[in-house]
Amino acid sequence: MKKVSLVLFGLILLVGCRKTDFPTPPQSISDDLKIASLSGLKLQTAFVTSEVSMNIKSETSQTVTIRIFDIANRVVSKSTSDVKSGDNILKVYTSSLPSSGYRIAVYGAAGNMIGITDFNKL
Repeated sequence: MKKVSLVLFGLILLVGCRKTDFPTPPQSISDDLKIASLSGLKLQTAFVTSEVSMNIKSETSQTVTIRIFDIANRVVSKSTSDVKSGDNILKVYTSSLPSSGYRIAVYGAAGNMIGITDFNKL
């Protein structure tokens, strides 16, 4: 009887500790970040203090390059990010940038431009 109880306890312990994968809920997109076309870039607001949300909409899953240009068209920030097909909400941190006008551009893995837009750092 002890062996049966010990086996049952072991089975319950193994089954109870099993990792369960729950489906991730679809990411909700606010109205100020929606993009109607198949691909593109949209910032939540054109006036930024320390960070801003942006939506990168891509036709395929890929690694994108995000570049921020200053008013003289020099690259002041460059980063890469993996995006999935469809909408991707990312944060852009601008606290290290001086107050000025900037342009942000997103390029796909093949070097094609996905989107470009301007913003002002306050």
